[in-house]
Amino acid sequence: MEAMAGPVLYQKLQVWETSLESEEEEEEISESLVSDPWGPSVASGNEAGGLPGTWARLAAALLLLALGFFLAVRQFQATGSSPGAVGSVAPPPSGHSHRPGVYHHGAIISPSAACSLLGQELLAAGGNVVDAGVGAALCLAVVHPHATGLGAMFWGLFHNGSTGDSIALTSGPVQALGPGLGLPAALPALLLLHTRLGRLPWSHLLTGPSMLAQGGFLVEAPLAGALAARGTKGLCPLLCHTDGTPLEPGARATNPKLAAVLHRAALTPRPDTAGEELLSLLTRDLRLQGPSARPTPTLALALQLPVPRGILFTTPGPSAGPELLTLLETALHSGGSGPVPCLPQTTVPPGSSILATVDSSGSVLLLTSSLNSSFGSGYLSPSTGILLSDLVAESATSAWACPVILRDNSDDTEVNVLGMVASGSPEVAGTVAQALSSHLAGPQTQTQHQHQQGATEMPSTCGQGALLQVAAHAEHAHVSSVPRDCCSFQGF
Repeated sequence: MEAMAGPVLYQKLQVWETSLESEEEEEEISESLVSDPWGPSVASGNEAGGLPGTWARLAAALLLLALGFFLAVRQFQATGSSPGAVGSVAPPPSGHSHRPGVYHHGAIISPSAACSLLGQELLAAGGNVVDAGVGAALCLAVVHPHATGLGAMFWGLFHNGSTGDSIALTSGPVQALGPGLGLPAALPALLLLHTRLGRLPWSHLLTGPSMLAQGGFLVEAPLAGALAARGTKGLCPLLCHTDGTPLEPGARATNPKLAAVLHRAALTPRPDTAGEELLSLLTRDLRLQGPSARPTPTLALALQLPVPRGILFTTPGPSAGPELLTLLETALHSGGSGPVPCLPQTTVPPGSSILATVDSSGSVLLLTSSLNSSFGSGYLSPSTGILLSDLVAESATSAWACPVILRDNSDDTEVNVLGMVASGSPEVAGTVAQALSSHLAGPQTQTQHQHQQGATEMPSTCGQGALLQVAAHAEHAHVSSVPRDCCSFQGF
């Protein structure tokens, strides 16, 4: 008889040194947050348990292989739906359900239907919001190479619904791999986040993305639009037909070199060694002597700003988090909010990507990444299938990164936690600040609207950016986006 699924676990973090070279082990204190009594049994921690030795590895490999093929099939089935289409797993045994965007346990929202589906399946398999977010980010690295990838820089903001603490993820200082080419930092950054806060095995998170890269993924509208705007120079044969024309929406693409990188990354046990083989392949492609530096991702306490209704959390510099807090302080002191502005108009698709996950107990993960411009440097590594960014200035400010979380302590609202993250041009910090100040300025009106709609709905936006919003209140998880059809949300 199978054991019941255990509760989702998060590790209570201490502030540690930024260096990843330390061999010291830190004590981990786990806290119970969410229990799924009808979900499958999953061993807690990052190691698979159960069967001994070879049989355990064989059983795990077969299970993950089946999951990967299932994900690929589901992406093909989803091609006829709109970007904002919603899917769901079977409802709880009671049969109780809610409108789209409101879920009993957890939810995820991202620019890709396939990646939102993968995140949902990780949640339903007993994973937590970190598992779902990191898995979806790796999926986006495959299906949205114009905006993110293993060559991208990452910022993240995690809120622990049990302790009330918020932790910020940074890829470390911007560094150059070669002339005009950014040092890739995605793998060590995401592995560090998962190692400290994830629950499912690291290899489990890479199975779906590697299968999509190997077996083929469907070109979604955002990627096709970016290709049409930029052209295919340097991107063939990955994103081109045999005659050199760009792939259109619904066409099938494969990236076996990237699949091999992801497969090898699944065997990487530590963040400080993640990406070493990738760097070796890249330096060989570029005929470099070797990178002068290694990525140094960090996790640290988030910036905080007390407000009348609670506490705001965001990422530290050189992200746009400090600018966001300054804008919010100014707006709150002036006492006015005004209408929410549209996201800034851009002439080309933004080279950034966002996603958000939330559970009903108030744990939230916001992730934002960037190649700096659409398709980054435009250099496609022949040995890895990775597009490198053109983020090279050591003092560069990551103006595209401004995730923010509000832990609401007021008595006149049911909202426990509210998270927002935006993509687009560097002016998105102003958009997020305006949306939050509007939320804070009218608690009574907002409370009534949230009770009816589940999350703050904002006017339609212009430009090619997007704003994602997640919330936990009334023991439910809520997701929404602006514009509404920009992104796909899934939950259970």
